[in-house]
Amino acid sequence: MPSLKDLKNRINSVKSTRKITQAMQMVAAAKLRRAEEAAEAARPYAERFNAVMAGLAGSVGGSDSAPKLLSGTGEDKVHLLVVMTAERGLCGGFNSSIVKLARAHATELAGKGKTVKILTVGKKGREQLRRDWPDALVGHVDLSDVKRVGYANAADIARDVLGRFDAGEFDVATIFYSEFESVVSQIPTATQIIPAKFDVPEGEEAAESVPYDYEPDEEAILADLLPRGVATQIFTALLENAASEQGARMSAMDNATRNAGEMIDRLTIEFNRTRQAVITNELIEIISGAEAL
Repeated sequence: MPSLKDLKNRINSVKSTRKITQAMQMVAAAKLRRAEEAAEAARPYAERFNAVMAGLAGSVGGSDSAPKLLSGTGEDKVHLLVVMTAERGLCGGFNSSIVKLARAHATELAGKGKTVKILTVGKKGREQLRRDWPDALVGHVDLSDVKRVGYANAADIARDVLGRFDAGEFDVATIFYSEFESVVSQIPTATQIIPAKFDVPEGEEAAESVPYDYEPDEEAILADLLPRGVATQIFTALLENAASEQGARMSAMDNATRNAGEMIDRLTIEFNRTRQAVITNELIEIISGAEAL
């Protein structure tokens, strides 16, 4: 049975932890508002960009002159997985859910005899994947010094990926991130970016259904826009990830704060019962001593 001093120290320790989790919850809530606004502001541009690119890609079709980023290398042997996670923990299952999806995809590809290469963005994903796929890790992007993700960060990652593609290091590239829905809902998502695939959102109309004349031709436009499209998709993923991370952290810290409060209540009850037992024992000793006299 713990002593009164041990229980008091433990109660004070849990109270200090609760103050920390409350502070982290408030910070995450403040960051979430900005991150959510940035993610929502980027969605209309990304959706419209994809609609236009889908029309251009559809008009080019299987032409021999189609850009390599659209047509691919003609093979499906080497896959690059770009796994985007957070630089920090204490955000519930946010990082683990993304890594779990990427790990399952890598295992499936390996089972089909494909070669898997992994480029990590964020320290937490690299730490987890290093245990299962140490030989597949080919690069890492550190964003720990970046306070607010910008398009320049996405452009740097896109240049790295495009450089590897031009060098013939892989045939297919897929990014893994978490799509933000709400504070309690973040959806792990996988999106193929090379060869480019553009999904037209519901309610949008592909550009190929509208009689446009392009100058220069579609192939030349695609050759210029496809690298920008890769950067745009990566930037959108980074913004979704940032909002999802703060939402997951806010939810996790809220749960931790509540659990700490419940633990304090239980420890306080145990402390009071122990103190009452000590007082009762002392009274019994005093009464027994008085009766002995």
